[in-house]
Amino acid sequence: MTRFLPDVFRNPTIRVSMLAIFAFGFAGAATSPYQSVIGIRELGLSNSLYSALIFAAAAVNVTISILLGNLADRLGEYRPLMLSVAVFGIFGYGAVYLFPAQATFIFSALVLLPIYNALNSLLFANVRATTIGMPRGDVATVNSGVRAMISLSWVLVPGFVGVLLARSTSMLPAYLLATLACMVCLGLIAAFLPRQSGTDKAATRHLSYLAALAEVISPRVFIRVIAVSLISSTLHVNGAILPLIVTGSAHGTVGDVGILVGIVAFLEVVFIVVWGRVQRIMNHVAALAIGTIIYVVYLVLLGFASAPWHVYALTLISGIGAAALISIPITYLQDLIAERPGLGSALISVNIFLSAGLSALLFAIGTGVSGYSGTAIIGAVAGLSGLFLLLFFDGAKRRR
Repeated sequence: MTRFLPDVFRNPTIRVSMLAIFAFGFAGAATSPYQSVIGIRELGLSNSLYSALIFAAAAVNVTISILLGNLADRLGEYRPLMLSVAVFGIFGYGAVYLFPAQATFIFSALVLLPIYNALNSLLFANVRATTIGMPRGDVATVNSGVRAMISLSWVLVPGFVGVLLARSTSMLPAYLLATLACMVCLGLIAAFLPRQSGTDKAATRHLSYLAALAEVISPRVFIRVIAVSLISSTLHVNGAILPLIVTGSAHGTVGDVGILVGIVAFLEVVFIVVWGRVQRIMNHVAALAIGTIIYVVYLVLLGFASAPWHVYALTLISGIGAAALISIPITYLQDLIAERPGLGSALISVNIFLSAGLSALLFAIGTGVSGYSGTAIIGAVAGLSGLFLLLFFDGAKRRR
C-alpha cells in the first residue's frame, strides 16, 4: 500500500463496509434533496404535517438505533441485523415509488425508513468491533475513511439525480434509484462482508433495553453528547442560512448555492482524510477543538458576507472545519461507551437528532431577534459553548 492508503484498509471488513456505507449514502443523497418536493408538492402533504412527520421519523430512528445497537451487542453479531434493516430500506423506498400516495409516504417515512437508517450506526459499530485492539490513530483513520464515503456520495449523487431527472415531470424515480442502492448494499453485506471473530462473543454485561437507554442518558455520557451536539448544530445552522445569505445579503443566485454546496462537499472528502491523519498525533478532543474554532470563524465571516465572492472565498475554511465536525465526533462518541460498539455507535444517531433540534431552536431564536447574518453569529456562539463544555470535562486530560 502507498503512504496515501493506510494498511488498515486492507482489512476486508473495512473495505466492504466502506462500499456498503457509500451505497447507504447514495440512497439518502438521491432522495433527501427531493423528499419535501415529493411529499408536499407531488403527494399533497401540508407543510405542518410534513414537518411533524420528519421530526417523528428522526425520533423513531434514534430509538431504533439505540435498541438495535444494544441488541447487536447482546448477540455479539452485527451482520444479521444489518441484513434485516437493509431489507426495510428496499421496501421503504420501493413502496413510495411503486405506490405513490400520502399513506404510503407517511408509513415509509415514519416506520420503514427510520429502521433502515439505523444501518448507519450498525455499519459504524461493525467497523468499530473490527478495530478493537488497533492503535488509536488507526481507529481514527478508519472512521474518517468510512465517513468520507458518505460525503463522497453527497458529492456525486444529488447532481447526478438532478441531471437525470431534469426533464421528468416527477421526482419519484429518485426513490427507484434509492431502492437499487439498498439492494446493492444488501448484496455487499450478504455476499462479501465476512463474519468477524471479534464479534462472536456478546457483551459480557447484558443490558436490558431500558438499561441501555439509561446508560445513554446517564450524566457522564449525555452531557458530553450535548456538548458535541452543540458543536454539530453549527453544521445544521449553516445548512439553513447559507442559501438565504447567498441569495440575500450576498446577492448571489440559486445556482451559486448548488455550486458552493458541491465545492464544500468535495473539500470535506479531502479533509476528512487529513483529519484522520491529524488524530494520529493528537487526541480527539484537541482535534475537535481546532476544527470547531475553524468552523466558528467561518460562520462569523459568513455573517458579514455581502458579495458572492465572499462566500466562495470561505469554501476552503468551511470545508476544513466541516470535515472535522462530521468525522471526529464519530470516534469520540463511540469511545463514550467503548465496551459496547453497537450502543456506542448509536450515539451517532442521538447526536444527529439533538444537533438538528438545537439548530432549529437556534434558527428560530436568531431569525426572531436578528436576520440571517445574526443567526450565523448565534450559531457560532452555540458552537463555542459546546466546545467550552467539552473542554471543561475532557480537556484537562486524555479520556480513557
